[in-house]
Amino acid sequence: MTLIRPKDRDAVIQSLRAGVVPRAGQHLIQVGRVREIEALFRDIERIADGGSGIRFVIGEYGSGKTFFLNLVRAIALEKRLVTAHADLGPDRRLHATGGQARSLYAELMRNISTRSKPDGGAMQSIVERFVGEALKHAKSTGMEPEIIIHERLKHLSEMVGGYDFAQVIAAYWKGHDMGNEQLKSDAIRWLRGEFSTKTDARSALGVRTIIDDASVYDHIKLVARFVRLAGFQGLLLCLDELVNLYKLSNVQARNANYEQILRILNDSLQGIALGLGVIMGGTPDFLMDTRRGLYSYSALQSRLAENTFAVKGLVDFSGPVLRLGNLTPEDFYILIGKIRHVFAYGDGSKYLTSDNGLKAFMEHCSRKIGDAYFRTPRNTITSFINLLSVLEQNPGTRWEDILGSIEVKPDTNPDLDVPSQEMDGDGRGEAALTPPKPADDEDNLASFKL
Repeated sequence: MTLIRPKDRDAVIQSLRAGVVPRAGQHLIQVGRVREIEALFRDIERIADGGSGIRFVIGEYGSGKTFFLNLVRAIALEKRLVTAHADLGPDRRLHATGGQARSLYAELMRNISTRSKPDGGAMQSIVERFVGEALKHAKSTGMEPEIIIHERLKHLSEMVGGYDFAQVIAAYWKGHDMGNEQLKSDAIRWLRGEFSTKTDARSALGVRTIIDDASVYDHIKLVARFVRLAGFQGLLLCLDELVNLYKLSNVQARNANYEQILRILNDSLQGIALGLGVIMGGTPDFLMDTRRGLYSYSALQSRLAENTFAVKGLVDFSGPVLRLGNLTPEDFYILIGKIRHVFAYGDGSKYLTSDNGLKAFMEHCSRKIGDAYFRTPRNTITSFINLLSVLEQNPGTRWEDILGSIEVKPDTNPDLDVPSQEMDGDGRGEAALTPPKPADDEDNLASFKL
């Protein structure tokens, strides 16, 4: 029997009790999703081999997209990929003219992670590793480190925006060699997209450009190439809450973002974005609505069309669209069993409910809210953890005595109440063409097993 450390146990339980997806310990509560994980695992292997990939993870509100994205990120880190993740929102978009795209890039770079730094903030360690590899090679060959660094960065200089990118990396090496911490800090700030004016960048680093709204995707491709030069296998981006693009009421702003998605899709399908994988999470409306969704953009509709030859009961996981179904009652039973196990620190002798208690809890939830208890289980899980907490804090209390008083409410979509007036990238409002659709589920608790 392997016990669970209090730190890991609390990280999972506290997140679930608050109704959010745990950042760590997902493997402790995984159920189902075997074939979906296998499909993404093949994508990760292709990216690690220098290829590219893109997936649109589509599921109803409450189907567990955010948990799925977090799990895939964890797998990518174990495969020595660098990952970066961000939620899209009013101030973070793929395309904009008011700084929202640069804000998205900065958020991605703040969250950039490696296996040794899984919680983000890994940009400096990645650059340090690149410099360290160059120094190691210089020592073994007798060459000057600066010559080796410039030789390796030459491949980046040939890409769009690559010359200044390479100059910034060279400036970091110069600061490393001279012991100039300010120069190193300025280089990292530039790589994170934190310079707001070209004048400041030129004064600090001698470069004439900064990462702005127009160059975000080009610099993401540069980062993907650079992490491979640093000894990693590639870069995986996870973009969630793409429903916020769907809710943009300004048609031009929405289509500009869809045009950027089309560019990323084309580069991935054609193998141009070497070592770069992109996963985007959204709802069926975000994908299929022909008035406001991706299907409203004809080029995207044709490229994202799903396999019509798949007959009922058969699925095709090879296309860019990966659909997630809801949990089943069997999945939910396994899930709350694992939560019970985590709550007891992995010690079966400390379980606070029996297996019959799990079944009774499911029956109680079914009577209260019907099949919503396993289809969108966030509130149901919170109620289950509350039950376990009461039993833990009150020794001698039996679950049979308090089960009937447990309150369970159906999970509702908070974005159903968003105003129909949205702001475009320039702050101009325009009435929404249709009422807001259900938004993506960032907090669902569905979990998966390899």
